Amino acid sequence: MTSHASDTGGGANALAGVLITVLLTSFVAATYGFGFYLFSQLVPDMRADLGFDMTVVGMITAAGQLGFLAFAILGAWLAPRIGGGQVVIGSVALCAACLMLLPMTDSILVVAALLTILGGTAASVYVPMVEIVSRAIGYRHRGKVLGLVSSGTSYGVFVNSLLVPLFVVSGDWRGVWLTVGAGTFAVTAIAIVTFWKLGLFRHTPEPAPVAGEGERGFFAGMGAVMVPWVLIIWAITFLNGFSTLPFQNYLSPYLREELGFSVAFAAWVWGVIGFIGMFAGFVVGWMSDKTGVRLALLFTYVCVFAASAILVVAPTETLAIGAGVLFAVAFYPIFGLVPAYVAKTAKGAQATVIFGVANVTLGVGGMVGNYLFGVVANVTGTFVWIYVTIAAVAVVLAILSVVLPTEGAAEETPAAGGATAEGCKLDAAE
Repeated sequence: MTSHASDTGGGANALAGVLITVLLTSFVAATYGFGFYLFSQLVPDMRADLGFDMTVVGMITAAGQLGFLAFAILGAWLAPRIGGGQVVIGSVALCAACLMLLPMTDSILVVAALLTILGGTAASVYVPMVEIVSRAIGYRHRGKVLGLVSSGTSYGVFVNSLLVPLFVVSGDWRGVWLTVGAGTFAVTAIAIVTFWKLGLFRHTPEPAPVAGEGERGFFAGMGAVMVPWVLIIWAITFLNGFSTLPFQNYLSPYLREELGFSVAFAAWVWGVIGFIGMFAGFVVGWMSDKTGVRLALLFTYVCVFAASAILVVAPTETLAIGAGVLFAVAFYPIFGLVPAYVAKTAKGAQATVIFGVANVTLGVGGMVGNYLFGVVANVTGTFVWIYVTIAAVAVVLAILSVVLPTEGAAEETPAAGGATAEGCKLDAAE
């Protein structure tokens, strides 16, 4: 496939690459930042208006995780059939529609259904991005691009922090949803034109891995990707969800309830995490392009281990902020480094299948970790053992990152099919 942009010279290619990066980052900001995290910031205002209790809040957030898992599978199943570009644009358009519809109802059941779909779009918009980046971004820049894209959540949360005070001061929580929904629709419209101009909607279904095996698709392609490095990637994503998601979910209770820090201090720690996260994905992604994804992953897991160890051994006020910095340096890049490795090792539908399953294992790991650590906290009466376990898991993850073959060595496996994607590479230097 040849991109329209490829005919216009290196400068146009570089500009198109920047535009694609900005759009993909905006998609993550919308689906994760707005779809996942805006509700949590507006819970007090929505509860006061719609009249539901915290049990309902728990059910809604759990439903969002189930939506994430379901759409991760659906996105990986659809992308080889209709194209990764179509799935990405369809997901972000569905996200925009749900954001706009949510403030138009007073039914908590409808709100729950819309939030479940929003949780799903966060997965389905992300699954085909490996394929999009493989086609649109030069090999040497994929780490930094996917690192920046993975930081999109922090940008969405930052926008939330600006909008929520402006609207809720007058009791208009609905205005926040309408504003971010309208903004997401605007980004979707720009993306449709951009994807069409760059040929990212062009799709040629790939043949079945073995003749006669039946229709090509998510489940038909599973056998072709069951090789050691892929299994390691899935183990890494499971343990990423198992450890890093509970790290942040139990951080505020640990700081406030067990260590006795104030609400303002806990908020300050989270502010530091959010601010660092806005830059960490790009910086560590750039590092991965220079040193290799494996070493970048190893660096992030060393940071997770150090952050957890601080919270166990010396959780003073100053060091707790340091732990927040270390966690932010690791957390946001991790979710860009894994797809970067896949994008540099597999291509097309195979990359989509691999990363689709990786999103499922990530979600399962997060659900298992959050539940298990909640039980541990209840039984032991302390949050310390949570961070002891996370530190131990970080060591295992560091070992797995070292065991992974280098991107160049893995690309010759049957699953990879060659890492050089045919398509519209927008690398000005190539």
